Amino acid sequence: MKRQSPSEGNENLELYVRTYYSLLRSTGEVEVRAFEEAHAYSHSSLHSGALAPEPDLAAFAYAAGRLPAEIVETKLLVLGQSHELFEAAGYDVRSWATVKTRGRRRPLRWSAGNGRSPAGASDFPPPVSARDGRDRAPEVAGILGVFIASASDIDDLVPIVTAFQMEWNKMHLLLAPGARELTDTQVPLDTERVATLLGLDESGLNRLRSAFASREAFEVGVRAIATAPKKLRMRMLASSHSQYQRAAQRWWSGIEPHYVRHVERPDSAPRSRPKLPSAVRPPVYFVSSNTHAIGNLVGGFAQTERDAILNWAEKDDPEGLGEAVRLARKSGDEAEILPLVHYLLRGYIHEDRTGERRRKVRAYEAASGFSSVSEPGNIDVDAQLIELSRIDPTHVDPRLRVPGLERLRDSEAVLINIDYPLGMGAYHLLSRLGQGVGEIRGVYVMGKAATLNGRVGDVMLSGTVFDEHSKNTFLFKNAFHAGDIGRFLRYGSVFDNQRALTVRSAFLQNKEYMGQFYHDGYTVLEMEAGPFLSSVYELVDPNRVPTDEIVHLSNRVPFDLGIVHYASDTPYSRRQSLLSKSLSFFGVDSTYACALAIVRRIFEMEVARIDADSRLDGY
Repeated sequence: MKRQSPSEGNENLELYVRTYYSLLRSTGEVEVRAFEEAHAYSHSSLHSGALAPEPDLAAFAYAAGRLPAEIVETKLLVLGQSHELFEAAGYDVRSWATVKTRGRRRPLRWSAGNGRSPAGASDFPPPVSARDGRDRAPEVAGILGVFIASASDIDDLVPIVTAFQMEWNKMHLLLAPGARELTDTQVPLDTERVATLLGLDESGLNRLRSAFASREAFEVGVRAIATAPKKLRMRMLASSHSQYQRAAQRWWSGIEPHYVRHVERPDSAPRSRPKLPSAVRPPVYFVSSNTHAIGNLVGGFAQTERDAILNWAEKDDPEGLGEAVRLARKSGDEAEILPLVHYLLRGYIHEDRTGERRRKVRAYEAASGFSSVSEPGNIDVDAQLIELSRIDPTHVDPRLRVPGLERLRDSEAVLINIDYPLGMGAYHLLSRLGQGVGEIRGVYVMGKAATLNGRVGDVMLSGTVFDEHSKNTFLFKNAFHAGDIGRFLRYGSVFDNQRALTVRSAFLQNKEYMGQFYHDGYTVLEMEAGPFLSSVYELVDPNRVPTDEIVHLSNRVPFDLGIVHYASDTPYSRRQSLLSKSLSFFGVDSTYACALAIVRRIFEMEVARIDADSRLDGY
């Protein structure tokens, strides 16, 4: 196996990373334009038009979807790891508005006004790049506070912001001849004039619209682009590895009270395992996936509301699925009906503005042994805890009814499912969870990935992972095979025995660099497997994870280990441009097929364990 990382195309990427980390070490503010040259010459696959005079709308839409709508008014982005760091620098983020993005789960706070606490309003000088021989007060209106949980947040955010500004400014120059009429808010926005000035056809104009969350946001955004160029600044507050660990500790502190109460064993448990005292922490099956698939499959709330959900869908036709619902009900085929019920549940809940349906879900889950923890420790990685002994076999998805499922009433184990973290956040969170739980019986990761040779909706199973963070090649025995998932997959294909590449950021890759990995058989591009495997190594070995080595985990891990990826992007496909195809309902097929395989694996292993203990009781 080759151990030398590809060099072609990598030098420019490494230069880009060194550029923004060295500049962000400054205690002051840095103009984002300082990153633009290194960004452009990294030749990122996600920003292939960076050096072209024409706008790269795919890159702009990708970046805009991962920034809040308030980025249109933002002048300064401040990156910090905790409220304390923000407040020590004079930023009163606790009083700022919470804002969200469409494509990234990251805690964000927004201040349209002063943004500083009174005591800190004049503590910092303007950035060096903003001085022209005269000191002047810093511009403090329009500040976006960004909470970072790992280095991956920096690697993700900097290229996104840089690409956004570069493409904004290209469009500003092109819209300049029509700026007067386009910025006149007293008349409707002339979209034909916008398209003409930008040189867009109808599909190009639609792509520009997709960069904004609504028609109103589109009009506000285009007028803002026509009004002025973007001159964003960025500041990072005293970032340190220990602060990442503290953030992980805060996250676990929010989950731990829900976990430690799950220790009482049922009276029906086998005599070979005496009842645990309340201070002991129960065994854990850890899953990183999302917070809807496993909850829907195991909890069964969607099943209890099935008719109400389907009736609502036929009546309101959400996402144009009304006809599909009618045909599925007419066929009576559960394989057609269940995916629709699961997918539509979220819309059904959010459609109720009274909040009653949401409260009903929470009450149902609590009665079924579920605990949901939202943004523990101000880390935007939600968690679900499920007591296996309280699962009702009659309520679970029929495809999960493994032989002996009723024996789970004797289980002591807890399933902890977290909303997948970003990049190195996976390492910090699993490491902290591993320190706080009892026996770990399984670690399972379900994530999105780009595929170099498949299609959107396919599923890939890897046994080799190259991690760009540690430069390690991890070899492990994947708990899943193609047949485990293929039995539940209706539209896509399953490929096992694959090789995955863990990248630092979606932007930090280019065609030359990826082409060399593809030549070596790496076909899966993702961001979490390497950090998770680094954490697994440290859970089973007394040493810290090495660097630039082959790390063989197959015979060293005492618990079950499975990693599955479903394809959400095909970056080099001629049939599908990057991110042009939304998973939406189509994505439910692969997502739920993966979730079904994971939960079935957990159920089968736990039932077998209980049966083995019962046989010991017979002696």
